[in-house]
Amino acid sequence: MEVSTDDVHDVKALPGLVEGAERNVRVAEVIGDGAYDSGRVYALLEGLGVEVVVKPRRNSRLGSGPPARRLAVSQIRELGYEAWAKLTGYGRRWAVEAVYSTF
Repeated sequence: MEVSTDDVHDVKALPGLVEGAERNVRVAEVIGDGAYDSGRVYALLEGLGVEVVVKPRRNSRLGSGPPARRLAVSQIRELGYEAWAKLTGYGRRWAVEAVYSTF
């Protein structure tokens, strides 16, 4: 866990979080909200062999971004958000958020 000020965007903090976690365990998957919907995030995580489960922004275009992001946009459009969340396990993010909110 890393605590930062309001002026530090989540995308900037992510590399340090993954690097810190990798010292202890193999990070296989990162589940993130729309704040992590960035080409930099996909490039970093895919380069490390980490599965990316990030909710695309509502105005996401289907023809742009990394393949994993385009797939997520396509699935949400075809299946709807709820089915996509169930298919990808995105709903597990809420359990983690609940734990962190206690701090």
